[in-house]
Amino acid sequence: MSAGVSTKNRSRMSVNTIAKVSILGALAFLVMLFEIPLPFAPAFYKLGFDEVIVLIGGFALGPWAAVCIEALKIALNLLFNGTITAGTGELSNFLIGLAFVLPATFVYHQNKTRKNACIGLIYGTISMTIMGGLINYFIILPAYSFFMKIPLDALIAMGTAINPNINGLLAFVLLSTVPFNLLKGVLVSLIVFISYKKVSPVIKNQ
Repeated sequence: MSAGVSTKNRSRMSVNTIAKVSILGALAFLVMLFEIPLPFAPAFYKLGFDEVIVLIGGFALGPWAAVCIEALKIALNLLFNGTITAGTGELSNFLIGLAFVLPATFVYHQNKTRKNACIGLIYGTISMTIMGGLINYFIILPAYSFFMKIPLDALIAMGTAINPNINGLLAFVLLSTVPFNLLKGVLVSLIVFISYKKVSPVIKNQ
């Protein structure tokens, strides 16, 4: 009897978690629609705060829930808005998003304290900054250039128009991509750190 009840409870929890992930994924998608251009980066780099939702979900439900929320957000965006980057923008958002949320949520779930949340967010920001630079340098920018049939030099020139010190792909990544991801990580982390404890009971108790 107890085994049956336990199985039923686990099943109910699983369905409940799927429902929460679905709601958070949809919310992250909606937040993703609002992005802000930055003065030090080309127009295709826009600051969004969808990772706030992914991180709060990951803190409340675990790292793998964060992965699912991240994937659902991207899938919904592709479904409703399609892609104007041959999928490279969406791939970049997904990979760099994971580089942020996975370290943060893994660290937090080792010991769920404000201190660990802060440490996790710092690790996540550093990870996203480094991995974002590497992913853009080796994968995303070359792939964007190839699929969109835009010469890589033309992309670099977009950076040069903003910052004359950008004279090659490495300089583009160091002076545009890295500051962009660092700023995003800091701002998102501050919002999550301030708001998580107030929001998490709503997620956990539903």
